[in-house]
Amino acid sequence: MSRGSTDIRVLDTEQDLTKALNVFRAAMVGFPQLTGLSSGRIHQILEPGRTLGAFVGGELAGTTDSASSSLTLPGGKIVGHAAVTHVGVLPSYTRRGIATDLMRHQLRDIRDRGEAVATLRASEATIYGRFGYAVASFSTTVEVLTRRAGLRPGVGHGGPVRLIGPDESWQLLPQIFAVNRPERPGTIDRPAVWWQSQRLRAESSTGPSYVAVHGEPGSETGFVRYHPVETEAWFVSEQRTVVVDDFFAPTDDAYLGLLRYLLDLDLIDRLVFQMLPTDDPLPWLLTDRRAARVAGTRDETWLRVIDAPAALGGRSYPDQGELTLELDDPLLQENSGTYAISAGGAQRVEGPAQLEAGTGAVAAVLLGAASWRALALSGLVRVNDPTALATADRLFNVPVQPHTGIYF
Repeated sequence: MSRGSTDIRVLDTEQDLTKALNVFRAAMVGFPQLTGLSSGRIHQILEPGRTLGAFVGGELAGTTDSASSSLTLPGGKIVGHAAVTHVGVLPSYTRRGIATDLMRHQLRDIRDRGEAVATLRASEATIYGRFGYAVASFSTTVEVLTRRAGLRPGVGHGGPVRLIGPDESWQLLPQIFAVNRPERPGTIDRPAVWWQSQRLRAESSTGPSYVAVHGEPGSETGFVRYHPVETEAWFVSEQRTVVVDDFFAPTDDAYLGLLRYLLDLDLIDRLVFQMLPTDDPLPWLLTDRRAARVAGTRDETWLRVIDAPAALGGRSYPDQGELTLELDDPLLQENSGTYAISAGGAQRVEGPAQLEAGTGAVAAVLLGAASWRALALSGLVRVNDPTALATADRLFNVPVQPHTGIYF
């Protein structure tokens, strides 16, 4: 119970869960209401026990949920992770603190589950900072003009790629991901509820979509999901475009094989890769690198440190000195304290700290996407020892940029 008038509780019935999804959709404005779900389907796309509802006067006014997952830290360690989604309050109940109550309740629930971090995708950039979330990875949209996109002579060919049908894809793709999970920082699991949500979305779409997999049958190492857009004038259009929805290519062979497959599609003038890492090598592979144009870079992962010792101590650091950091976490007080960070990990210590930061700043640097120097310039970090900034940036530097590559 919060603020005396808002009752927050776990939702479990099919009726309440469906209402919760429709509350979220109404809050987002641009999404239609969800109707026609077959009996039991809602329990396939929402993990039991993780959907919260905020009731005001007996009416469901707001909701949030999450899914059990895991996240890869720099260095390869995988920690428990909550994939937070469906955060919304009905327009008639906004500005009453309902979202604040929901998010704080959820943070405590995630902590009690023993998960080290939480991440989400933000509909607005000004909401989640007050709950300790911050941008921890970025995603790039790249448009490729296929008629100019010849690969350099020295570029490899990768392995075989084949088109598969939808029924086979929903069985095979989760297996491919599980066996070939990338080591890139920011990678998260794709739990069963995520796959079911993707399937529901695909089945409710009226347009065509396709799936191709890389590798010999039984030994697949990657896949791509894609769809054409603006197909009404397809045969006479001079801008026939395919949008790449999910480019899962964790190995060089998978990357090259799937890229060649897409570039060789007949009738296509333009490929749009919606979510590539900011350090993706695609332009370097092309004879004319201007055939690939970065159409935009946007924030991807918003991360919240739930268990600071596990998150800071779980990632790796180069042998580049030692940093003392004082962390202030007003929502999860057990995280607050001073940490000594070095190649040996992160340990709580007593005494003064070289840098002072809140959970948002620590979230921003945890995977390597932001620099301590930039955060200090922004006022998000207090610098007690100016020499510590260079040490901090060396310790938190990563060889590859963090990236997830999916929405949830």
